[in-house]
Amino acid sequence: MNELGPNLLLGSIGVPLFVGILLLAYRNLPAWVVRIVVWIGFGLPLVAALTLWWSYAPVTPGGYDFVSQYSTGLEALGISLHLGLNGVALPLFILAAVVGLAAGLYALSSGAERLSHYLALLLIMQAGLMGVFASIDIFFFYLFHELALIPTFIMIGVWGGRDRHYAAMKMTIYLTVGAMLSLAGLIVLYVKSGAESFDLIAMRETLALWPLTETVQHNAFGLLLFGFGILVSLFPFHTWAPLGYGAAPSSAAMLHAGVLKKFGLYGLIQIAVPLMPGGITGWAPLLCWLALGNVIVIGLITLTQRDLKQMIGYSSVMHMGYAFLGIAALSVLGAGGVILLMVAHGLTVALLFLLATCVHHRSQTFDMEEMGGLVKKTPVLAAFFTFAVLASIGVPGPGLANFWGEFVIFLAVWDYHAVTAALLAVGIILSAVYGLRAVAKIFLGRPTEPFRATLDGEIKDLLWGERLPALLLIIALLGIGLWPRSLTDAANASLEANYQLPTQVVEATEP
Repeated sequence: MNELGPNLLLGSIGVPLFVGILLLAYRNLPAWVVRIVVWIGFGLPLVAALTLWWSYAPVTPGGYDFVSQYSTGLEALGISLHLGLNGVALPLFILAAVVGLAAGLYALSSGAERLSHYLALLLIMQAGLMGVFASIDIFFFYLFHELALIPTFIMIGVWGGRDRHYAAMKMTIYLTVGAMLSLAGLIVLYVKSGAESFDLIAMRETLALWPLTETVQHNAFGLLLFGFGILVSLFPFHTWAPLGYGAAPSSAAMLHAGVLKKFGLYGLIQIAVPLMPGGITGWAPLLCWLALGNVIVIGLITLTQRDLKQMIGYSSVMHMGYAFLGIAALSVLGAGGVILLMVAHGLTVALLFLLATCVHHRSQTFDMEEMGGLVKKTPVLAAFFTFAVLASIGVPGPGLANFWGEFVIFLAVWDYHAVTAALLAVGIILSAVYGLRAVAKIFLGRPTEPFRATLDGEIKDLLWGERLPALLLIIALLGIGLWPRSLTDAANASLEANYQLPTQVVEATEP
């Protein structure tokens, strides 16, 4: 595995990128060829991720495995393609592979216009996502995020639904601002660290000897907090997300909400907090208040939504509040809960966006007030949707992975500040209300008179082109929910080795 591991890691990035470029270059490939290469482009990253997970065994606790380094010609600037996985990156690398394959399979059966172009952009986005979590070099960590982000704007603008041009423009503005703030924070970190390299391992070794001053940590962490926060839809910089997801084609929404939006949280846990512990201690109180805005304010807004896709979008924003509170709790326990919740939320929200589109195809509307009684014609769709909702709201039960993440975060927040934990519990009630109400309105409620005509027509239950990607996400959720230690053992080892949170930061001389 010493040689195979790095090759699988590089292949999980290179293969989808190559296939995406191939589909753009050769527009008239036969449909069967497109199907085969798309299966390869999305399937190989999942095979690689599962193989690497099974054989993951870093030499040092909390260290990296499958490490490889490739020349870029930019070594004089401290930039090289340095790849590897530690316990924090591994769960999200697997998440990207699972959601990517589900999104790709669903796109294959979507019947989208210019399908080969649509699939090509998804594959390029997939390559960027795999690269984000495989990068040890912070420059490439950022570059791969941009590679994944650009296709999102194009897919919304070209294949999106209602208000797609406005949504694409608003997303572009917000996410560009967030990306620029993040880049500024990373540059400050690089310059002030004295490491002469963007390599995360080198930065950690340098800063272990010469920590940044408290002032530098506070300012640089603030740039990263608000830059990453905008990318993750931290309140009140969240308004781009529900609008963008509502307009986005389903596979793009699955990949962005399910995976790409985790970039900011991952950056805080993997880079910002370990390298600048004095920064998080200074910003934690404000972060708590903003995160509670996600949970309570956005939770109340979610209650008012009639549009199913908008409800899922606002729900996704709301649950990011739990993750930010886990980081603000200043503990390994809280950060570990965030990692588990990121994976569970990514799988769940991707499943919900997929199933919401399946509901729309059968009802011809996203307005939940106009639906009702759909369970009679689509029992499998109803069962899958109910499962996704129960998982999303954190119901305790066998195989519901979200519960474990939220429960661990709640314990960490309780240790940090009991009143904040009590306010956090309000989110559980809100999510249960809007989630179960959606199930009741769509599948169990009395249909409206106009909708009766739709129900009397020919409505088919989920087809295999829809069932297969949904089952992939459900099986992943069940597997993690039944065996959370499959991800948390490696994550906890990395956090305990690198996640130091002193209550006071001593002023140090810069190198």
